[in-house]
Amino acid sequence: MFDGLKDKLSNFREDAEEVAEENAEELADQPDDEAADTEAAAADSAPEDAPATADAAAPATEPAGEQPDADDEESSAGFVSRAASMARGRVVIDEADLEAPLRELEFALLESDVEMSVVEEILDQIRGDLVGEERKFTESTDTLIEDALREALLSVIDVGQFDLVDEIESASKPVTIVFTGVNGVGKTTTIAKLVRYLESEGFSSVLANGDTYRAGANQQIEEHAEALGVKCITHEQGGDPTAVVYDAVEYADANDVDVVLGDTAGRLHTSDDLMSQLEKLDRVVDPDVTVFVDEAVAGQDAVNRAREFDEASAVDGTILTMADADSQGGAAISVSHVTGKPILFLGTGQAYEDLEPFDPDALVDDLLAASDD
Repeated sequence: MFDGLKDKLSNFREDAEEVAEENAEELADQPDDEAADTEAAAADSAPEDAPATADAAAPATEPAGEQPDADDEESSAGFVSRAASMARGRVVIDEADLEAPLRELEFALLESDVEMSVVEEILDQIRGDLVGEERKFTESTDTLIEDALREALLSVIDVGQFDLVDEIESASKPVTIVFTGVNGVGKTTTIAKLVRYLESEGFSSVLANGDTYRAGANQQIEEHAEALGVKCITHEQGGDPTAVVYDAVEYADANDVDVVLGDTAGRLHTSDDLMSQLEKLDRVVDPDVTVFVDEAVAGQDAVNRAREFDEASAVDGTILTMADADSQGGAAISVSHVTGKPILFLGTGQAYEDLEPFDPDALVDDLLAASDD
């Protein structure tokens, strides 16, 4: 899962480490007399316990009548800063060290369908975490870079994560969960998977087919209900979706069923009629949780649709299907940041058991583990 993205992140780590190590070696390999001069300059320009940054270093004095070139002055200041660190047995990671690797990472993330604003956030955080960071000569830059990359990824993926089981456990019953999304992304199958998952957690469910317009929708969800051994509430094709879900809530309340799982017609955000039905459902039934469902393999399209659905009818979380077939990972990286709502589950196969709770820390661990293989 997300193997293409793993490889791209691994390449960035290797490139960033290589460039930083090469620059450190160049500084360490200075001739003794040159090193002595730079160490003396460093000692004059920066106290021993001062941070080794370009801003902390004193500019070199130019002969009278000559104005230092801005680029030369910045380069000199950065060199003296690194010399100051070397005098203490440490080395600084400069912004110049990261410029090329970050540029390659930017291209790689965009190629993986990570949304532009998410790419910028990741790059800015890595740059902020690493530039000016010191390490000992005896330490590898690997840990610094991995930590920075980990924090940057988590900053865009982990947005108010909540555990659906905990929400159901603490809420008044029945809990009503409504599912939205476009046609053909596996929404109904995902609902069936959630029945099995909730059953394993000790909760009973009833299905409600609010997709009253699609031919064969009743048959599809009823087949799932029969296979899972749960009740399914349906109305005739063309009926009112809100009435179906409302009847399911009434049934759950009367029969001590814990959770109502309501399917809705696949829709585009531009379909005014279907969107108005969703607004009516929100108003009449007032679902406890609204879940947006889309395919992980849809990449940027899934991200755009998540944003549009959230704007039209606020969602509480996302489930991404077909995650096992997605090598790029753009949707998994971007959806939470764009909507401000967490990914709740990943669909990882066709069986009812193939639904995994989404764990941002576990995902990032998996993405970064590729470089260790």
